[in-house]
Amino acid sequence: MAVIVALGAFLMTLAGGWTAQRVTDRRHLVLGLAGGLMLGVVGLDLLPESLHAAGREVFGVPLALLLFVAGFLIAHVVERLLAVRQAAHGAENGGRVPEVGLTAASAMVGHSFADGVALGAAFQVGGGMGVAVSLAVITHDFADGFNTYTLTRLYGNARRKALMMLFADAVAPVLGAASTLLFTLPEEPLGAYLGFFGGALLYLAAAEILPEAHHKHPALSTLMCTVGGVAGIWLVVGLAD
Repeated sequence: MAVIVALGAFLMTLAGGWTAQRVTDRRHLVLGLAGGLMLGVVGLDLLPESLHAAGREVFGVPLALLLFVAGFLIAHVVERLLAVRQAAHGAENGGRVPEVGLTAASAMVGHSFADGVALGAAFQVGGGMGVAVSLAVITHDFADGFNTYTLTRLYGNARRKALMMLFADAVAPVLGAASTLLFTLPEEPLGAYLGFFGGALLYLAAAEILPEAHHKHPALSTLMCTVGGVAGIWLVVGLAD
C-alpha cells in the first residue's frame, strides 16, 4: 500500500515541476510562490515533525533544533565556498553558482526519499497513521517538484539538468517507500534528518529565493504568492492532521 501511495507522490512531483517550467514569463511570481512553499514546509511541517520525533536534548537544546541551525549554517558555508571558488577562477562575484542549485536539488531528492521512508514507516504503525501521512506526502510533493525544478534553474543550470533532478525527486519517494519493506525505521534518526534539512531549506528560501523574487519585481503580486504558498502548506498540514 505504501508503494502504491508513493506512485501518487511521483505524479504530484512531476506536476509541480511541470507547473514551474510552464510559467517562465512570470518568473518573479514562481520564485515568490516557491519561497512561500519552502517557508511553509519548513515552519509548519518539517520542524514540528522533527521536534516530535527527535525529542531528546543536547546541552539544554532539542537535538532537532541544533541540527536545524547546523543545516542553515552548512548551506550558507557551502554556498559561500562555492562562490569564492568560482570568483577565484575569474567568474564575476555575486554570480549564480550552478553547483549550489544542484546541491539544493539533491537535498530535495534526499528529502523526498525520506518522505517515502516516512510513508512506509507510517503504514508499519497502522492504517490510520498511513492515511494521514499519505495525504501530507502526496499533497506537499507538488511543492517539492515545483521547488526542485525552480532551485536547479535559478542557479543557471540547463533545463535538461533541471528535468533530470525533477525526475529523480519524483522517483525518490517510491524508492523510499519500497525500502521499508526490508526494515523497520527508528523514529529519532528520521526526526534528526528532518531538522537538518529544514535548516538548509530555510536558508535557501530566505537568502536566495525570496530576495531574487523581489529583486527586479518588488510587486504586491509577488508578495501575495509568497503568503499564498505558506497558507497552502498550512492547509495541507491541517487536512493531514
